[in-house]
Amino acid sequence: MILEMKVPSPGESIKEVEIATWLVKDGDYVEKDQAIAEVDSDKATLELPAEASGIITLKAEEGDAVAVGAVVCHIDTDGKPSGATPVAESPKVAEVPKAAPAEVKATPAAVPASYASGTPSPAARKILDEKNIQPSDIIGTGKDGRITKDDAVNAVPAMGTPTGGSRGSERTKLSMLRRKVAERLVAAKNDTAMLTTFNEVNMTPINTLRNEYKDAFKAKHGGIGLGYMSFFTKAVTRALALFPDVNSMMDGDYKIAYDFCDISIAVSGPKGLMVPVVRNAENLTFRGIEADIKRLAIKARDGQITVDDMTGGTFTITNGGVFGSMLSTPIINPPQSGILGMHNIIERPIAVNGKVEIHPMMYVALSYDHRIIDGRESVGFLVAVKEALENPLELLCDNNPKKAFEL
Repeated sequence: MILEMKVPSPGESIKEVEIATWLVKDGDYVEKDQAIAEVDSDKATLELPAEASGIITLKAEEGDAVAVGAVVCHIDTDGKPSGATPVAESPKVAEVPKAAPAEVKATPAAVPASYASGTPSPAARKILDEKNIQPSDIIGTGKDGRITKDDAVNAVPAMGTPTGGSRGSERTKLSMLRRKVAERLVAAKNDTAMLTTFNEVNMTPINTLRNEYKDAFKAKHGGIGLGYMSFFTKAVTRALALFPDVNSMMDGDYKIAYDFCDISIAVSGPKGLMVPVVRNAENLTFRGIEADIKRLAIKARDGQITVDDMTGGTFTITNGGVFGSMLSTPIINPPQSGILGMHNIIERPIAVNGKVEIHPMMYVALSYDHRIIDGRESVGFLVAVKEALENPLELLCDNNPKKAFEL
């Protein structure tokens, strides 16, 4: 029986996908539920499992855009895996040596001389080598296009033209996911009134807490680390409660305000930037936030992230510091109205109570949509984040870190 395999719907709003990679070849025997292809939607890369066992016939090429519900392959369920079935050998027939063809000497036709392939004289060759100029770049003026000494002396390398090294290029089609990301980034710049405000955070208090409790935290919670992201997520949810306009978005002439905090966390995956969502982060503990971020990061790294994992989100946090960024302007993740950018931690001299001290400092940036968020709210929000991060014991742990860390 021939089974037609159709593209399943990866999500409600997705109408087509792109065949990113076939994991099998035409004519292969596949097992039921074996991954046979990776398909890109405009939101995620998903694996396509075989619906039955049999011999597969591919009906689409890599890079093809196919509609949801379209047939991409056939599976012959009566087909069997190829085995080592012995075949009777045909009796060998003695080979009769063939007579060698008579050698025919051809007289080469006269080839007109080409200026581009002129041969330099020994003196010209020496001069061209000193100038690092290829003979093929010179038009010879001698007999039959021969490059003379005068040609070499007068030769000048073309300005800006490399005389050696690779000059190759490669044209590669962007994945559907990457094209959608590009489209959304351009839309974010064109369709929002995006501004950015900056501040800096003294990370000494957080480092002190982490150094004191991170080993106990990891031992207590099955290897889950106490990272910076849980502190920042906690600080963000607190600030969103204080400045709810930052946790809202525009819908035409209306503003949609949320009484929950679904925090999108930007992570880097093999297919590019992914932004999975930590749901109801305002209700999660430090352990809950770290566990959820770890789960989503592993799924993104392994290419197992789903559309549902990335759907929604009311605010985004992105950490360019892991790549060494000191300061940047993060771009809004539409239709959200705000995004917080974290950066690397650098020890710098700062003034503390009238004295110069060295502290681990981080620049933070808030990009926001000025159509819905005013300067007061944006600056106040970022200051609230800074206050919480510089006083985590009181504002994030309620003066009881053992309880906050569930130790």
